[in-house]
Amino acid sequence: MKIPNLPFTTTDWSKMPATEHPGETGKAIWRTFEIGDLRVRHVEYTAGYLADHWCDRGHVLYVLEGELQSELKDGRKIMLTAGMSYQVSDFGDAAHRSYTKTGAKLFIVD
Repeated sequence: MKIPNLPFTTTDWSKMPATEHPGETGKAIWRTFEIGDLRVRHVEYTAGYLADHWCDRGHVLYVLEGELQSELKDGRKIMLTAGMSYQVSDFGDAAHRSYTKTGAKLFIVD
């Protein structure tokens, strides 16, 4: 990830438009700031959310609230709770997808 030429920028996430992304179950609500190849998101997963795809994109993901299970396509499952993060590069490990039983709020940079 390379941050493109960008002046000092603040983001009021409460004023960013929300987009809904259905999962296999539940939904993800994204508030997104994008410039060039940089995408910064505040994401909320509803209770019972399961991603509808395996992802190979690199991310820095930080759990703000709730808990999130990251499942890797090779069978590993990692539980993250508020205050935890993961970092993975594009195609840096087995593809991954997210699941939450209770719901979660995340901050993601990719």
